[in-house]
Amino acid sequence: MKQIVISILHQSLELIDGSHSKIYTVSTSKLGPGEHKDSFRTPRGKHIIRAKIGGGEPNGMIFKGRRPTGEIYQKELSSDSEDWILTRILWLSGKELGRNRLGNVDTMQRYIYIHGTHEEGLIGQKASHGCIRMFNKDVIYLYNKVNKGTKVLIKS
Repeated sequence: MKQIVISILHQSLELIDGSHSKIYTVSTSKLGPGEHKDSFRTPRGKHIIRAKIGGGEPNGMIFKGRRPTGEIYQKELSSDSEDWILTRILWLSGKELGRNRLGNVDTMQRYIYIHGTHEEGLIGQKASHGCIRMFNKDVIYLYNKVNKGTKVLIKS
């Protein structure tokens, strides 16, 4: 059974598939861990992949509102305030009532994703607005290896 374990401390994502595992460097929130709505922090605890979005789209596809825009990211589009969501989206949903599910701590309602980024130079550092950012090539690989319902554990 496949499982993903994300370490905020180590800025890593481990895909565990039976006795095999693969570790990726990621970027979590620049503000650290936290579960509350509008905190811009990365939620901890047990999650699942609720939805997979972007299969078949090209590397660098820009998503707005979880929909491909038809535009491929170019550096000229960059702005310091924009947190571009690129390539693929793995939308997370919390499994722990009161910790990361429902109310003011609901991971899915916070739109927390594993996704590609335009700031690949910051992978390995805490730099996101709450999501888990990956290199675009890595998120394509991960997307193709996991299914909806795959368990995701996010730990400090």
